[in-house]
Amino acid sequence: MTFIPQEIIRKKRDGLELSEPDIRAMVRGITDGGAGEGQVAAFAMAVFFRGMTLSERITLTEAMRDSGRVLDWPSFGIARGVADKHSTGGVGDKVSLILGPLAAACGAFVPMISGRGLGHTGGTLDKFDAIPGYDTAPNLTTFAQVVRDAGCAIIGQTADLAPADRRLYAVRDVTATVESIDLITASILSKKLAAGLQGLVMDVKYGSGAFMENYDDARALAESIVTVATGAGVPTTALLTDMNEVLGDSVGNAVEVREAVDFLTGVHQEPRLSEVTLACTGELLVLSGAARDMEDAMRKMETALASGAAAERFGCMVAGLGGPADFLERAGEYLDFAPVKRLVYPARPGFITAMDSRAVGMALVAMGGGRTRADQAIDHAVGMTGFARIGEAVGPDQPLCTVLARDEGQADMAAERISAAVAIGDTRPAPRPVVRERITADGGGAS
Repeated sequence: MTFIPQEIIRKKRDGLELSEPDIRAMVRGITDGGAGEGQVAAFAMAVFFRGMTLSERITLTEAMRDSGRVLDWPSFGIARGVADKHSTGGVGDKVSLILGPLAAACGAFVPMISGRGLGHTGGTLDKFDAIPGYDTAPNLTTFAQVVRDAGCAIIGQTADLAPADRRLYAVRDVTATVESIDLITASILSKKLAAGLQGLVMDVKYGSGAFMENYDDARALAESIVTVATGAGVPTTALLTDMNEVLGDSVGNAVEVREAVDFLTGVHQEPRLSEVTLACTGELLVLSGAARDMEDAMRKMETALASGAAAERFGCMVAGLGGPADFLERAGEYLDFAPVKRLVYPARPGFITAMDSRAVGMALVAMGGGRTRADQAIDHAVGMTGFARIGEAVGPDQPLCTVLARDEGQADMAAERISAAVAIGDTRPAPRPVVRERITADGGGAS
């Protein structure tokens, strides 16, 4: 049958439901160039305004998954227990760095395909780029070998996984069609399903530092992803987590790697980061079959952290992907930290009542630690550490954080931005849950 993209675009423009052959033909056209740039943009805009039914979302996701290679883990000697976690992005979110090796130490296999940061949110791959020698783009043979040996490998999207998504996303990025739940769902899941997963955990963030700032929007996205992924054959659970303040103690690339190492080795485990990490990892262990239930998962995670097994898996992964064999023991020597340290104090003493996490993320971008274009290089050494939490008392003797900058001028700029991003009051605010709700395919949700 002749492919006529404008007819498919017209049907969606007019609000009609696209058939499976229509969607698969359009995805083939996006992949092989049969659809021109204008037609891809028009298709994205039609979906943006008209939306898709659940059936259309599932078909679009599966077609984009099938546009390239789908990994077959049994052929690599891993028959079961393959699962992953994906975050919608936040400020200070280093959960993946801890979750992968922790889940592996508990018996799961985690082939994690991650992305780079853009705008105010940090990227997992950018953090690993701070480790000398670590290869975020290995060949498939190396990727599979590290997953077998370490139980986890965190890399970037390879050229042959979901190629339709790369082209469609590039068009969406420049045509103001990114904020479509239908297209976001297909974009995220096509890559994850192409990784041959048997289970998926979604960390969907809401709040000032999240991609979806509004809670109801984040919940709608979580429900869409869970329903579509499960419909496509991958059992999925989503957690709605708070991003109204920095997650953990640090923001930046090298500093977040160091915080993850300190977490895994038991040096320091910030409570909010610990809660999100253990909740996501526990869900992954249950979905993968590595744990019977959450109670069993918690026992296994506690043992893996206390025994050093989780930290050992991290070190094995780093070495397997080209990093230093002794990175775990000498992380502070291998990581590059900017030389100027500046304590940031509040304008007045009191309690932190709110934090504009997006503004904190943009302060890092302004320092060169993030990017505003996908092709920009970043400075892995700059960042902030020791963040005070919402509800904590701050003042002349208790700073908001410490900035690590390249020079005094950069430190001044970052300190000013961070101070402006934090609200101070006379009354300690009520605590907020960091994991607010759990979404499952059967409609279950628990606040």
